[in-house]
Amino acid sequence: MDLPFLHYALIALAAFGAGAMNSVAGGGSFLSFPALLAVGVPPVTANASNSVALWPGSLAGAWAFRSELLRFKSALPRLTLVAFVGGIAGGLLLLATSNAAFSRLIPWLLLLATVLFAFSPQLSRLLAGRRATAASAHQVGPGGLLFQFVVSIYGAFFGAGMGILMLAALAIQGFEDMHEINALKNWLSAVIYSVAVATFVIAGAISWPHTLVMLLTGTLGGYWGARLARRIPAQWLRRFIVAVGIFLTLYYFYKTP
Repeated sequence: MDLPFLHYALIALAAFGAGAMNSVAGGGSFLSFPALLAVGVPPVTANASNSVALWPGSLAGAWAFRSELLRFKSALPRLTLVAFVGGIAGGLLLLATSNAAFSRLIPWLLLLATVLFAFSPQLSRLLAGRRATAASAHQVGPGGLLFQFVVSIYGAFFGAGMGILMLAALAIQGFEDMHEINALKNWLSAVIYSVAVATFVIAGAISWPHTLVMLLTGTLGGYWGARLARRIPAQWLRRFIVAVGIFLTLYYFYKTP
């Protein structure tokens, strides 16, 4: 299948931006997923292909934040297992969903992710008495693991917004250091993408001509974005995430019949 030059350029640029955004704050699929739709890829295939294309970028982002990630070494095995199981469940759910049904769900999924992150400080204060000690010790309790399981299903089912929703889940649990949160988010995203990628490849749900073009630029963007994120004030990151979420939620509500 030959892709016109402009299609190559569009999806390559979108994948670079998506990889960078995922490392900085999440929401990168807001760029790459619409780009795949714009060049004619059906919604379910576009989402599966997008997951494969951004997978190496999530690994690169996790590597760039490895020093912050080590602070969670006691909680990381449980979180990784939860992400692994949730990723399998979400990938299988996507494959069982029709393109039409998936298209109708997109704006609602984005709205959920954006609202949760926007109000995560307030929700965090409401729950402060229950998990302040765990957060200060870089621990995640049973409720946090359950929340992460739901996020993992969502992430494999619909990559766009996974990073925002994961940031919200971690912020609600009381973690305040945005770079530590980004470290966990990048690692768990890498686990979810890895499982989803295996599921989609086995099922033959990937558009390889589009995906291969996006793999290289998405990986470069992921590493570059992670290095950039370490220099950006946390409050700017939060505002940027919310702004992106609001814009794309409104866009998909407008575009969805």
